[in-house]
Amino acid sequence: MRILVTNDDGYNAKGIRTLVNILRPYGKITVVAPKKMQSGMSMAVNLGQGPIATKKIKIEDGVEWWYLDGTPSSCVKLGIDNIFYPEKPDVVVSGINHGGNFGTAYLYSGTIGAASEAALAYIPAIAVSQDSFDPDADFSAVEKHFPAIFEKIIKDGSVKPGTIYNVNFPKPSTGIKGIRMAREAWLRWENEFIPYDEATFRRIVREKFGSEAPDFPPAEPGEVRYMMAGDIVNDSAGDPEADINLLAQGFVTISCHQLLSHDLAENARMKALGLEIDY
Repeated sequence: MRILVTNDDGYNAKGIRTLVNILRPYGKITVVAPKKMQSGMSMAVNLGQGPIATKKIKIEDGVEWWYLDGTPSSCVKLGIDNIFYPEKPDVVVSGINHGGNFGTAYLYSGTIGAASEAALAYIPAIAVSQDSFDPDADFSAVEKHFPAIFEKIIKDGSVKPGTIYNVNFPKPSTGIKGIRMAREAWLRWENEFIPYDEATFRRIVREKFGSEAPDFPPAEPGEVRYMMAGDIVNDSAGDPEADINLLAQGFVTISCHQLLSHDLAENARMKALGLEIDY
């Protein structure tokens, strides 16, 4: 089996190294991951922004490692269109993400975006995340339970084209009660932009990403600076099948998403209202 592994935390992250070790028994692994952190990029790609740097870093224990100085989706494009071509990977696995990708947060996720890029090319796509931003997170639960999940998803080759399998593990301290199929919770963020404070920003970056925040040039005259913080509002708090609620109870969640998100029932309702018109 040809396996393409990527992430949005960068090729040096502990999560991707752990994922590579988990997947070793299943086939030949090629890693194409961002050179640096690319969280929150969704399916963004590097279009018309000049040359995109890429590098074959090493071959280690039979695993070929590449980085690309771009988005996770761009990494998958490079893997499919250049590194694997004229063949294709049999599966793309994105992760292990440092931080959960549950609920409607999956819409923003670079981890999910990379998997979506694979699904767009009719390649089975799995995203794996754990609800911990710790750069040295304990991934032992993923190591123990993900192989069985991976095997069941790819077992018979009947993955529906365009499907993304979003797998989330609870916080390491929660413990694992089991595995549940779930639907994404309806999450909203309020008070997202707060006045920028350099000390607070640097603390958040250290705590969430385990790195030092970059230095920024001084603000231009008249600029007001903000930073993203925000409060999560869970509008699915009473839903027993919502992923965020199941994760809090200690369940690994799997939710299945389709690239084609059209609402055929709403199309039919609009048609009944007379919105199909000939001129």
